[in-house]
Amino acid sequence: MNHAVMALSGGMDSSSLLLHLLRKGIAVTAVSFNYGQKHTVELERAASLVAYLRENGHAINHQEADLRSAMALFRSDLLLSGGEVPQGHYEEDNMKATVVPNRNAIFSSLLYGIALSLSEETDGSVSVVLGVHSGDHAIYPDCRPEFYRALEHAFQLGNWDSERVGFELPFLLKDKTSILKDALESVNHLGLDFDEVFRRTITSYDPDDDGRSHGKTGSDVERILAFHAIGKTDPVEYIQPWEVVLEDALTIERKHKDQHYRETLTPLQYHVTRESGTERAFTGDTWDEKRTGMYTCICCNTLLFTSSMKFDSGCGWPSFHTEHEEANIVRIEDFTHGMVRTEVRCSVCDAHLGHVFNDGPKAYGGERYCINSASMTFTVEGDE
Repeated sequence: MNHAVMALSGGMDSSSLLLHLLRKGIAVTAVSFNYGQKHTVELERAASLVAYLRENGHAINHQEADLRSAMALFRSDLLLSGGEVPQGHYEEDNMKATVVPNRNAIFSSLLYGIALSLSEETDGSVSVVLGVHSGDHAIYPDCRPEFYRALEHAFQLGNWDSERVGFELPFLLKDKTSILKDALESVNHLGLDFDEVFRRTITSYDPDDDGRSHGKTGSDVERILAFHAIGKTDPVEYIQPWEVVLEDALTIERKHKDQHYRETLTPLQYHVTRESGTERAFTGDTWDEKRTGMYTCICCNTLLFTSSMKFDSGCGWPSFHTEHEEANIVRIEDFTHGMVRTEVRCSVCDAHLGHVFNDGPKAYGGERYCINSASMTFTVEGDE
């Protein structure tokens, strides 16, 4: 049997990772760390989850490691000795106050030592598996892949029998939403109840005395949006009702995204995509583009069209007879300017793209997507 050693924080990511490993039939040693964090309720949730899994026939070796004295001199707003946990979006600069210096290096070093010992005991290979993911990289430098490559190299140099132990980061390219989707697959495979599992987790950095999640810290917002994205209500208890925390999270996300778009888009691109504007006919940089390639959303890179779907309608804007099957473009009735039209928007980021009309090529269904060049990025086939 394959063996893995992992950190089980009691949060959404590590709990999903535990389910992922169990789904794959891997024997798991899970370690929860008490390092003086304010949200120590996560340790209770981790223990509760392990108990639930054991009751349902899934064996897990779970240990809690006390690092409070070792990390007592560290500075972070995430620790009992720190200031107030900041509110807002997870990617805002103020969230850097929640970074605990060298935390993941310390955790990884301990997990690596456990894995080496377990490999000797079992006379086999052991993986150190961590739940870091793409959304962590901006704020937490010790969640970046190059950090773990360097760490693994250093551990290999510093230990005998290191060829038996390696790092695995199965969620590295995933975000919170895709991690939850993976968890859905796991609970279905393992015969578990999704809500019962995630009721036994917590992601909030600032829960109240009753263990209820705050709802407005960066970690809360990210979790709330992920549950909303998969069409589920988060089963953990928040200080306010779900409808309230969800609307707050959506508002925080909109404000953060709007600032991002203002900084990264040109004035015309912002006006078109975020304010439902329209560029002047025959002025866009792709209205007469004839090269082979792909057209993606300027705001989020969602694939919208390919050049094989484009045709010359003579209208002065890029015209397409079909959308890409992955686009799922949203259609909305538009009554502006004294007309009745059908607006089309990106399904991922809600960017205004243009309108769709019923005067396109009959051979392809008769529709014409009239799209602003400013709403798209064109990539020539073969270009990086």
